[in-house]
Amino acid sequence: MDLLFMVPLAGSITICVTVYLIWYIFRADRGDEEMQSIAQAIREGAMAFLKRQYTTIALLAIIVAVVLGVISKSGWYTPVSFICGALCSALAGFIGMYVSINANLRTAAAAKKGLDAAIKISFRGGAVTGLSVTALSLLGVAGLFYGFDGINQPERAPLLIVAYGFGASFVALFAQLGGGIYTKAADVGADLVGKVEAGIPEDDPRNPAVVADLVGDNVGDCAGRGADLFESTAAENIGAMILGVALYPAFGINGIMFPLVARAFGLLASIVGIFCVRADETNVKENNPMKYLNIGYAITSVLAIITLYFVTDQMINKDGSGIYFFGCALVGIVTSYLFVLATQYYTDLNHRPVKQIAESCHTGPATTIISGFAFGLESTAMPVIIISAALLISHWLGAKTGLAGGGVYGTAVATMGMLSTCAYILAMDTFGPITDNAGGIAEMSQQPSSVRYITDLLDGCGNTTKAITKGYAIGSAALATFILFAAYLDEVQVLSTGFNRIIDIGKPEVFVGGFLGAMLVFIFTSTAIRAVGKAAQYVIKEVRRQFAENPGIMAGTAKPDYAKCVDIVTVGALKQMVLPGLIVVIFPILVGAILKAEAMGAFLMIATVAGILMALTLNNGGGAWDNAKKRIELGEGYAGKGSEAHKASVVGDTVGDPFKDTAGPSIHVLIKLLSTITLVLAALFV
Repeated sequence: MDLLFMVPLAGSITICVTVYLIWYIFRADRGDEEMQSIAQAIREGAMAFLKRQYTTIALLAIIVAVVLGVISKSGWYTPVSFICGALCSALAGFIGMYVSINANLRTAAAAKKGLDAAIKISFRGGAVTGLSVTALSLLGVAGLFYGFDGINQPERAPLLIVAYGFGASFVALFAQLGGGIYTKAADVGADLVGKVEAGIPEDDPRNPAVVADLVGDNVGDCAGRGADLFESTAAENIGAMILGVALYPAFGINGIMFPLVARAFGLLASIVGIFCVRADETNVKENNPMKYLNIGYAITSVLAIITLYFVTDQMINKDGSGIYFFGCALVGIVTSYLFVLATQYYTDLNHRPVKQIAESCHTGPATTIISGFAFGLESTAMPVIIISAALLISHWLGAKTGLAGGGVYGTAVATMGMLSTCAYILAMDTFGPITDNAGGIAEMSQQPSSVRYITDLLDGCGNTTKAITKGYAIGSAALATFILFAAYLDEVQVLSTGFNRIIDIGKPEVFVGGFLGAMLVFIFTSTAIRAVGKAAQYVIKEVRRQFAENPGIMAGTAKPDYAKCVDIVTVGALKQMVLPGLIVVIFPILVGAILKAEAMGAFLMIATVAGILMALTLNNGGGAWDNAKKRIELGEGYAGKGSEAHKASVVGDTVGDPFKDTAGPSIHVLIKLLSTITLVLAALFV
């Protein structure tokens, strides 16, 4: 059965559903005038930042496109693909943020009606991002494939669109870095001066940095993550399509287009799961919103399994190979689910790590930081075991088909299985900043405690979903980079007759290449974290200045200058994002040009391994610190807000902020950017 029609059909259905969800959100109650005023300030700040950030990124992207046009051996295909990927990635980030800055107000207003109304608005707001980003990635790759004559030259077209993934990665890196630096600089400044020094609550309207903090949730967790996951899905689709070329004699164009068709069915499964999310109103105080999101995720996963069996049977089934490839897809879905559970265990409010970190807060900031970092390190073990098992099992199942290249293609099918629920996972991610903003709006507009309780519940759940998405992105990146690594070896083998796909780590230059790859991860992490620290200093000084020069702010008789803080963080974040971003783009090109293709293979492999471990540590440690603070604030057996334990938890959360929202999520963009750079520029390294 010819299933290629499913790609445009699923894309069209998804666009229609997205339009409906936008209508559903925008028709909802916008709350009272005070709530609308606060939301307007957030909206203006977010749009102003995004405009300045994208202007900076556009200038850098144009320079890179020109350079690619000069050095590429694929002619105009490479710069065109790069620009298309960059534009679509930027659009994905914009869509994510635009919906978020409108859903936050409506979620806060819906919390007056109850948990069910609030969770529907916030999650469906997140779903707009999840569905639009995934559909845009799918249609963009498919459009370029057909536009580059993929029907008549299916074996050549996937290599011509590799730069699409490079362009997406390039924008995603700067979007994630700039947004991450912004959000955490504002958050750190607001927390340290407001909650610790001045002793006022989080999101207190007297804090001059509070609006900048709420803006940051959108530019970092929505615009940044939207561009990030767009890049993930695009690069992984292209990598799997390249590997499908090796199986062209067996499956024809179906082996190349399978990743896109599988993703199309995954989109439809995610739509069903999204509409299944609703809350039980019988006892709000006993509710954990996470269980309702988990129900939707389970439904999405089951539907994805059913559809993947059908797709593998119809598209990549020769002499019984379909059942083996379905096994690979099943491995990917199970891997995704296990990753979600592992991340949830280390970051959720109700499990051992967060509980123990909250307990350590009673003895001060030092023990809070020690316990959180220790759990961050511990959290790498289970994901590494899960990824390793997934790679080994999927490769074994693929090899059992007896097809040449079947083992590596099996890992590609597993990656498609993991990505089949991507739209739903991304919806959970954007749900986080929407609920965080809703809580800020509720507190700043002085809503009743019953409303704030619901937004706090959702906010705590949102902290977990953001951590889950980061873990999921790391897991999919690990599988995807193996695919891209194999594709790199294939391309170098074609370009160089003396290259036999073996990376000999015993050669000095190859060993050095691997060493430099690990070093890049540490240097990049350092510059990203220091960038937050430098930008946060601007905010801290400004907040202290306003408190000192205008005593009426603390007395509640004068309004702080929110716009000044927003502008300061914007300038600081954009200034600080350039250095780490340029290091990632320039350094691997120099290594490949000097040490050549085999050393570049080692560089890519070791950077991937080091990057995954570093990102897991930062993401999970930071998420656990955040929810330890939230657990104390909810009064779960602790003294609550304003206590010494709470102050210690704020310090831990502040340390974790650049870990989980700047450096951590930027690293998995880094490792995929390295993969796409090596593919695009492989000819330079031979």
